[in-house]
Amino acid sequence: MKLFHPLSTAIGLRYTGAKRRNHFISFISLVSMLGIALGVSALIVVISVMNGFEQELRARILGMVSHATITAYGDNVSDWPEIVSEARKQPHVIGAAPYIEREGMLQAKRISGAMIRGVDPELEASVSEVVRDTREGSFSELQAGSYNIVLGAELAHTLGVTLGDHVTLMAPQMRATPVGVIPQMRRFKVAGIFEVGMYEYDRGYAFVHLSDAAKLFREGDGVTGVRLKLDDMFLAWRVAQDLTTRLDGLYSVRDWTQQHSNFFRAVKTEKLVMFIILSLIVAVAAFNLVSTLVMVVTDKQADIAILRTLGASPRLIMNVFMVQGLAVGIIGTLLGLILGVTVASNIDVIVPLIERTFGFQAMPSDIYYISSVPSELRMGDVARIGLLSVLFSVIATLYPAWRAARTQPAQALRYE
Repeated sequence: MKLFHPLSTAIGLRYTGAKRRNHFISFISLVSMLGIALGVSALIVVISVMNGFEQELRARILGMVSHATITAYGDNVSDWPEIVSEARKQPHVIGAAPYIEREGMLQAKRISGAMIRGVDPELEASVSEVVRDTREGSFSELQAGSYNIVLGAELAHTLGVTLGDHVTLMAPQMRATPVGVIPQMRRFKVAGIFEVGMYEYDRGYAFVHLSDAAKLFREGDGVTGVRLKLDDMFLAWRVAQDLTTRLDGLYSVRDWTQQHSNFFRAVKTEKLVMFIILSLIVAVAAFNLVSTLVMVVTDKQADIAILRTLGASPRLIMNVFMVQGLAVGIIGTLLGLILGVTVASNIDVIVPLIERTFGFQAMPSDIYYISSVPSELRMGDVARIGLLSVLFSVIATLYPAWRAARTQPAQALRYE
């Protein structure tokens, strides 16, 4: 006999909506339903917020890292114009730019190490978001021979400089002078300050023009590599493999998933662990149905006995109480889905409202680089959470329904 047989479904739904003599059972059913709803909604909101943080961090990291990078094996790339031309032939490549990247020491009021990246300002805008994130000055000030520099906001603060000040850049290359061997040095003017929102980059990176970097680091006509931007960053691995083949294996092509694999793997693991932990909340709420249905079965002993004497099979009795428990679970799940989707879709309105009401800031901008709570609602997550909740509800109904099916009519009616 099928679970949704018309008779078992009708009786189960009638039991669900009927007013019971025992109001405590009705209260427990309501608590179970609300528990499922709150658990489902909490799971949707938390997973959506974690998706939002992951998306935000990925965007900020890729604003500096690029989707793919072409480098030489142990040497600089001398024929980079041909590589740029070859890369742009790929259908998914929308930007390609050469760069020189070396470590250096910056000195002003204070001294600090930094990663110096030489770029072509016009081409850099096609592969990086840092040009857009320049809050003071402009990347266009990086002209060949001007010896201007753009610093990260935290790096500028550490050095104690502002727009228009000068810093001395010391390269690890040495040069001979009458007083001995000294580091290669050059005085640069601060032409811009950027802030991408990641401390690692705002504290540790500075940009100069490509030709100025080549002279300072004695790169000649070569560059460290070529950075690429794609129209779909999730195709980076495939594009990297295609480029490796087209370049005859002479160059190394690495995509963003390889460069930051540990970070994104950690975020993915954290999401999985959080999903499992919050799923247990839904499971606990769903398994409240066990106690509810056990009390319902005890309360309906006489009804079960009458149905059995009228010819109802144990399977039909079992289906009646499974339908009843499943109805409570489905209603709770639907309420949770509606509440969770509503909150996750309006988190940018709800969080500021709570902050204004209670007079606090959840993520102060002077402490956190992400000062708002991001949220990215994915319908695939919503569907999985809903199915998981219904599955827990089905499992929770099995024991009480099986117990009801084992009711003996004679024993149940003995004291009626």
